[in-house]
Amino acid sequence: MKKTALKVSALVLAVALVTGCANTAELEATANKAAADASAAAAAAESARAAADRAAQAAAAAHEAQACCEANRESMERMFQKSMSK
Repeated sequence: MKKTALKVSALVLAVALVTGCANTAELEATANKAAADASAAAAAAESARAAADRAAQAAAAAHEAQACCEANRESMERMFQKSMSK
């Protein structure tokens, strides 16, 4: 068991030495890229929210127009029925 743990530790140490440590500049670049990506995602979300609001307004206008159309059709139907009954 100790030999296996020692081998695993040696392997981990070797991998760490081969890959090296990240320096501060690399970390800053990664952080800046993540911040830029987050900002872009927030902008895309706001744009999608605005598009959804416009779509909701268009749907409301369409429903209102449909209701008006149905009211006109009913009125014309009543006028036709009234003229036919005379």
